[in-house]
Amino acid sequence: MITHFGYDVFFTITALCIVLILGSYFFVPQVVLKYAIIAVAGAFFVFTAYFFRDPERTPPSGTSQIISPADGTVIAITEVDENIFMHEKAILISIFMSPLNVHVNRNPITGTVRYKRHIAGEYFAAWEEKASLKNEQTHIGIEGTDGTKVFFKQIAGFVARRIVCPLAEGERVTAGERFGMIKFGSRVDMYVPASAKVRATLQQKTVAGETVLATTH
Repeated sequence: MITHFGYDVFFTITALCIVLILGSYFFVPQVVLKYAIIAVAGAFFVFTAYFFRDPERTPPSGTSQIISPADGTVIAITEVDENIFMHEKAILISIFMSPLNVHVNRNPITGTVRYKRHIAGEYFAAWEEKASLKNEQTHIGIEGTDGTKVFFKQIAGFVARRIVCPLAEGERVTAGERFGMIKFGSRVDMYVPASAKVRATLQQKTVAGETVLATTH
């Protein structure tokens, strides 16, 4: 299944690939060049379809779990002061998403969106520490049904140039539901309460909507 968050890019690239394939087949006389163009266009289409895939996920049961909002690799686990939404000490869990990961993001907890901001910025490589502070990003703060607050950032990378997040303040959300995506490589920074029990480990591979990053009790 192709994510609806990527329909605009997917169908544009699909149309371009079809034009290239048909144009090459009918109008390029050199056989080697013709089939080279067809092969490149076909490979680009396959990669695009793979990138915008949107598999079904089964969130874990229970209300005390904070689940991963992104597929990727845990590249940092650090205690920090979170002064944007939570206003308390928190554990930052950074997840790097390569172009080969599923890029659909999912809500980490059930609750209400209390904070959302889009921040313009740079496009440093997503694995660099400064990307968390200087890159283009969207901030989301959710207050859980039990009062737990979590804060996370969708961060654009060197290749990623568009963040999709239709969430709105006051919106009710459910853990594991899709809420957006970052197109073509990126990073998600997840802040959980310092009192939470962190389950994630460095270099762990995460699955959005399924991997438990932390538990609140």
